[in-house]
Amino acid sequence: MIKDNYTNIRQEIGDEATIIAVTKYHTVEETLEAYEAGVRDFGENRPEGFLEKRKALPADANVHFIGTLQSRKVKQIADDLYYLHSLDRESIAKKIEQYSNHTVKCFIQVNVSGEDSKHGLIPEEVPEFLETLSEYEKIEVIGLMTMAPHTEDRSLISEVFKRLSELKQKLAEDNRANIQIKELSMGMSNDYDIALQNGATFVRIGSKIMGSR
Repeated sequence: MIKDNYTNIRQEIGDEATIIAVTKYHTVEETLEAYEAGVRDFGENRPEGFLEKRKALPADANVHFIGTLQSRKVKQIADDLYYLHSLDRESIAKKIEQYSNHTVKCFIQVNVSGEDSKHGLIPEEVPEFLETLSEYEKIEVIGLMTMAPHTEDRSLISEVFKRLSELKQKLAEDNRANIQIKELSMGMSNDYDIALQNGATFVRIGSKIMGSR
């Protein structure tokens, strides 16, 4: 099932975006099944699950941390953290700078929808945050990330993704050594098609690949 799911989505998307299979609710065995199906990018949102999957997967797999990361947990995963999709606080950057022995590719999490339940900076805060991050040698900002509201209103979802894409365009001129705003991480199983229409380059797909839990 996982192989068929991934094959179908890969054919649908083509090379338009990097597909991250979200494995946070799934076993190591299921994750390895996804790897055998051709998946090379995986998403986890807890340090324990992140380390478990990183240990189990072959070296050519990328395990992305896609959830909220507490600063006190950075040390725990620093050796294996290469992609972080939720950077929105300087305290996280400080811990990465302290504990990582390599550069971490980071997406700035932006709360475009303005929902209280969502983490991230409001769009107006991003330029100043980038200015702060320009001093960090272990942080490589590669793009922006957002999550759409849980709604059936596809026009509202599209508007959120469009606003993040527009913000990326505004910030793309920032060409400091460690800041290159080129990527957009947005879209999940229920809205990745809308995200792709608005320029997503990384999509985080769980149930449509791994099956429901």
